[in-house]
Amino acid sequence: MNRLKKTIEKETIRRFSDTRGFVLEPIRGERLESQRNTHVVVSRPGSVRGNHYPIRGTETLVVCGPALVRIRGVEAPADRSIPAGTTCRLVIPPGIAHAVLNTGETDNLLIAFNTEPHDPDQPDLVRDVLIPG
Repeated sequence: MNRLKKTIEKETIRRFSDTRGFVLEPIRGERLESQRNTHVVVSRPGSVRGNHYPIRGTETLVVCGPALVRIRGVEAPADRSIPAGTTCRLVIPPGIAHAVLNTGETDNLLIAFNTEPHDPDQPDLVRDVLIPG
């Protein structure tokens, strides 16, 4: 699979906060219809999620910081730090490996969407360890 021509969309998502917490829109409306799987992940401090790449599906990750996201780019893994209080959306095409490390001292939140349905017998992913954990 040619990873060189793949691009990842990255954007900071605006959070609307008040004394109760915050609200955000995890995925853009025009992409909602194509999603076939959604899951919510709560990660403990120091935990790593991902360490894989999708075969066919496009993954949209919404990461609430603090976190470190590592993506295998053209030659070497590229890191993106997401500070506490910040939420980032990444749209990851097939063949691009990624991992998310909770760098905080409390649980953090990750919301994942995929254009492929979840099939535990034939998962649409290949393990690729970018962050040992």
